[in-house]
Amino acid sequence: MFKKILLISLIHIFSLSVSFAEIVNKININGNKRLTKEAIILFSKVQLNENYNSIVLNSTLKELYETNFFKSVNINLENNILYIDVVENPIIEDLRIEGVKNKNFTEKLYDFMVLKNRKSYQERLFENDLNLIKNIIKRNGYYFSKIETTLIPNDEQNSVQLIYNIDLGKRAKIKDISFVGDKKIKDKKLKNIIASEEAKFWKLISNKKYLDEDRINLDKRLLLNYYKNDGYYLAKIENSFVESLNDESFKLIFNINAGKKFIFNSLKLKLPSDFNEKHFTSINKVLSEQVGELYSLEIIEKILNEIDKIALSKQYEFINASLLENITDDSKLDFIITISETQKFYVEKINITGNHITLEETIRNSFIVDEGDPYNEILFNKSINKIKSRGIFSKVDKELLEGSNEGLKIITINVEEKPTGEISLGAGVGTNGASIGGGIKENNFLGKGIMLDTNLSISEDTIKGKFTYSRPNFNNSDNDLSTSLESTSTDKLSDSGYKSSIIGFSLGTNFEQYENLFFSPTLKTSVESLETTNLASAAIKRQEGDYFDTNFAYSLVYDRRDRTYQPRDGYRISFFQDLPIVSDNYEVINGFDATQYTALFYDMVGKVNLYGKAINTLKNGDTRLSKRLYASASKLRGFKSGKIGPTDNTDYVGGNYVAGLNFSSTLPQILPSLQNIDFNIFFDAANVWGVDYSSTIDDSNQIRSSLGLAMDVLTPIGPMNFSLAQPITKKSSDTTESFRFNIGTTF
Repeated sequence: MFKKILLISLIHIFSLSVSFAEIVNKININGNKRLTKEAIILFSKVQLNENYNSIVLNSTLKELYETNFFKSVNINLENNILYIDVVENPIIEDLRIEGVKNKNFTEKLYDFMVLKNRKSYQERLFENDLNLIKNIIKRNGYYFSKIETTLIPNDEQNSVQLIYNIDLGKRAKIKDISFVGDKKIKDKKLKNIIASEEAKFWKLISNKKYLDEDRINLDKRLLLNYYKNDGYYLAKIENSFVESLNDESFKLIFNINAGKKFIFNSLKLKLPSDFNEKHFTSINKVLSEQVGELYSLEIIEKILNEIDKIALSKQYEFINASLLENITDDSKLDFIITISETQKFYVEKINITGNHITLEETIRNSFIVDEGDPYNEILFNKSINKIKSRGIFSKVDKELLEGSNEGLKIITINVEEKPTGEISLGAGVGTNGASIGGGIKENNFLGKGIMLDTNLSISEDTIKGKFTYSRPNFNNSDNDLSTSLESTSTDKLSDSGYKSSIIGFSLGTNFEQYENLFFSPTLKTSVESLETTNLASAAIKRQEGDYFDTNFAYSLVYDRRDRTYQPRDGYRISFFQDLPIVSDNYEVINGFDATQYTALFYDMVGKVNLYGKAINTLKNGDTRLSKRLYASASKLRGFKSGKIGPTDNTDYVGGNYVAGLNFSSTLPQILPSLQNIDFNIFFDAANVWGVDYSSTIDDSNQIRSSLGLAMDVLTPIGPMNFSLAQPITKKSSDTTESFRFNIGTTF
C-alpha cells in the first residue's frame, strides 16, 4: 500500500513540474561586463519560443557554470521572460612566474598549469595549480623552496594579475644511500642497480645526486625487478624514506624484504581447442628448459613476448595470456600460462602528450595501428618500441582508456623528450703517431626525427669527413631514407709515393622485411683520383688515374637481442653485399658479422663477435688500393687501423680478405667508490691476407691478437672510454696502438 502511495505522489510531482512549464518569449541578461548577451545565450543553449520547466532550467544553470566564466549564476522564469543574472569571473590579464632562472624549468611549470593568460580566474583552479607547482618543484629535488603568490585585481576591467614568486633554494643532495631489512645483497651491488646516486665531488653535472620522487619510484622498480630476476619471487620493496642530515642533505633509505629464492617446478601452456599446437612448439620447448632453474620475472616476460610474436605472425589477433602461479612448497613454483580469445576492441582515438619539440606527426607516423583499426596489443607494443628506437625519447608510456561506446578504446601516448644532440671526440696514441676525430650529431632536427650527423677524423696521412642525413618514415612509406656525402684524402707522397682523393655519395633505405629481419638496400656512387711519384711501387703505379663507380649494396640483419642498448641476452647476425653496376674493376664485396650476448654470474655480460669480409674483382686485374680491406682499431685493439697485413716494401696495401674474433666481458663492481666506472676485459684476434698481384707478400698464416682492459667513465663533461691493449701475436711490420680514448656529451 505504501509503495502505491509513493508511486502516485511521484507521478503527481512530475506532472506538476511539467504543468509549470512556460514558453520563453524573451531573455534578460544582467550582470555581464565582459561577455556579450549573445554569447551567454549561446552558452545557455536556451532557445526562444520553447517550453522550459524547472528540470530543464537546472540543466541550463549547469551548462553556464561549466563554462568557468561565472562566479555565480541565478536563473528565474517569470511571465514568459527568462532572467539570467551572472557575476563573471575575472580574466587573467597577466600570469607570471618569477624567481626561477632556468627558462626550461619555468616553461615546464607553465605547461602543467591549468590557469593561463586570458583564461578565467577561479580560486579552485588557483589552489590546484599551486599544489601542482609545489609537487613538481619537490619532485625535482627542491625540498627547501618557498612560493609567494600575489593577486592584483583590476575592478574596472574585471581582470587580475597573478604572480608566482618562487625561491627554489638549494636542491636536496643525496649524501648517503643505504638499504635495510632482509636485503640478502650487499649495498655496493644494490647501489649499482638504482638510478639515484650519492653526491660525489666528481659528479658536478649529474642530476642523479638530487632527490627526485620519480627517480626514487624508478629505483624501487629497478630493485624489485633485480630481486625477482634473481629468484626472489616474494621480494618486496616495503618502502623508501629520506632522513634529513645537518648539512641540508639527505640520506636515502630503501627497506627491502627479499624472502627466499624459488625455482620453477613446472611450467605449462594451455591453448584454446581450435588453436594449432604446432605454432607454439618453441614456447613449450622454452618452458621445459626452465624447469629446475631459478625463478626469473625476465624469463616469464620473455615467454609472454614470444607468445605475442607467435600470435602476431599466425594472425591470432584478439588473444590474452593469463598467468596462474602456485607455490608448491617453500621454494618451488608452478606456472600455468593460459591463452584465451578476448573481446574485440577498436581504437576510437589516439592522444599524444609530452612532446614539446617533436612534431605530433613524427610520432603518429610510427604507429602500426591507427584510429579506427581493431585494437591489437601486440601491434601497439610494436609501435611503442618503434617510437623508442628513434632515440629521441627517454620515456614512452601508454595508457588505455574506455571510449565513448562499448568496444571502443582511447589510447594516450605520453612521451618524455631527451637531449638529442651529441658531440664526440676521439683520439689514439701508438708507436707511429697519433690520430684524432670528432663529430656533431642531431637526432631530432626540426622535431621531425630527422638525423643529421657530421664527423671528421685526422691521422698522420689521412683526412676523412662524412655528412649523413636520415629521414624516418619517408613520404609515409614506413621506411627510413638515408643519404650521405663522404670525402677521403690520403697523402703518402713523401714516404710511399702516392696521393688519393675520393668523394662518394649514397642513397638508401631500411625496413623490417619480416619479424626481426631488416633489409637495407643502398645505391652508391664515387669518384676517385690516384696520383703517384717515382717513390711508389710498381703495383701502385699501375693504378694511377681517375675512377668512377656506381654500386648497389644491401644488408640483411636478423636481430634477436633483448634490447638494442647494452644488451644482456640474444644475438645479432648480419650479411652484406656490395655489387658493381658501373665500374672499372667491378669488385664484389661479401661480408658477415655475428654477435652473441650472454648474461654471466655477478651481473656480468659476455660477448662473442665473429666477422669476415672478402673482396674480389670480376676482371683479372688487381683490386684497387682504396677498395682493399683493412683491420679497424675498434675490431683489433692494440693495433693501428689499417696497419697490419700485407706490405709492399713499407706500404700497407691491405688484402682481399679480413676476418676476426672478439671475446669480451663486463667486470663486477668491486669498490663502491667506483660505481661511475665500468670495466671490460677483452681478447681480439684478426688477420688480413690475400693480394691479387703477388703471392710473395701474402702473410695469411699470421694471426694478430691482443688482450686488454677497457674502461667507461661518467665525467662532468660526458662519458669517456679508455682502452689499454697489449698485442700478443704480431709481425715486426705491424704498427701497434696501445692506448685509445673517446669522449662525448649531449646537448
